[in-house]
Amino acid sequence: MTPFVWLWIPFTLMGAAGQVVRNAMQRGLTAQLGTLGATHIRFLFGFPFSLIFLSLILVTTGDRLSWPEAGFWPWLVTGGMAQIIATALMLMAMNERSFVVTTAYLKTEAIQAAIFGFIFLADHLTALKVVAILIATIGVVITALRPGGDKGFGSLKPTLIGLLAASFFALSAVGYRGAILNVTNVSFVTAASLTLVATLLMQSIILSAWLVVRSPGTMTAIFRLWKPSMFAGFMGSFASLFWFLAFALTAAANVRTLALVEVLFAQGVAYYSMKQPVSIRELSGIALILIGVAMLVAG
Repeated sequence: MTPFVWLWIPFTLMGAAGQVVRNAMQRGLTAQLGTLGATHIRFLFGFPFSLIFLSLILVTTGDRLSWPEAGFWPWLVTGGMAQIIATALMLMAMNERSFVVTTAYLKTEAIQAAIFGFIFLADHLTALKVVAILIATIGVVITALRPGGDKGFGSLKPTLIGLLAASFFALSAVGYRGAILNVTNVSFVTAASLTLVATLLMQSIILSAWLVVRSPGTMTAIFRLWKPSMFAGFMGSFASLFWFLAFALTAAANVRTLALVEVLFAQGVAYYSMKQPVSIRELSGIALILIGVAMLVAG
């Protein structure tokens, strides 16, 4: 695996780009499906695509699947459940704040992923990488900080929701990396893809059962909107596959810090699709993000 370690960089960039598209699709479906319904589409409609990805990877690599080690399942459940909670909280925050600001709240995940990775997986971080994470995160905060009451961090509720979502996303990233590391005797590509399939299957079963019992009309509405849900599911599975490939090669904190470039992608979506201008303050924050990411990659 060593010669391919550097691939975590393009894998992360692909995952970040796919995630921005998926988030935008989910946000558009929240009004029709509710928070949990919009959360569910990424799992339910993403699962079939994950099976296709795994099949193609097995044919390409020639790997033969075997039962993962015992540690795989606790990490998988931790990562999968944390992601369900995080996604629901993210969509709640998006209903309270703009697309760009919510994305910025979520990117405090990088610092939390570094802490969780160090505690639970003993992931090593150099002093340079710690500084890079801090600089990039400060850049995110500056990008999100907007003067004028509830346009910025003035309202406590959406801020707390966004930061809590970031905590669960960080825990989810560490959980997925832990699960992937417990898939042995296959290539890292197969280990990542198998973990994705198992994750989406578990999440689809849990949320489907919950919605059938607690909100049966939501499942009907989800299938009624199958066309946009299918695209959102594909983008969710596509983005997650690249995240998992990156987690297989390096610490979750490295991946989530480089993923801060998602803020730049979100700025592009806001500028071109939503006609939201970019201020000098936001440009300053973007510059810090780029400096932090450059330091991380160089380190």
